[in-house]
Amino acid sequence: MNKRQALVAAALASVCAANASANGQMSMQAKGEQEKCYGVAKAGQNDCGTATHGCAGQAAVDNDPAEWRNVPKGSCEKSGGKPSAPQQGKQGK
Repeated sequence: MNKRQALVAAALASVCAANASANGQMSMQAKGEQEKCYGVAKAGQNDCGTATHGCAGQAAVDNDPAEWRNVPKGSCEKSGGKPSAPQQGKQGK
């Protein structure tokens, strides 16, 4: 396998893995077993974009109040998070 074939194979594998992950996440949300929990995502482990970036996995710091993760329903506040997004302009005050 030459370098070009390896690069194409790696790119295809990445797309397939991302699609499978997104489909699994959507099916969990559709069942109502999960809820968004703000302020509990570790750096690089957020589930979706925010006002500062558009993709999952781009949280810069741990427990940023604007970043969220899907957690089992009813467990958000127990883990120190909030079930709703912080109000714009109130962060860091």
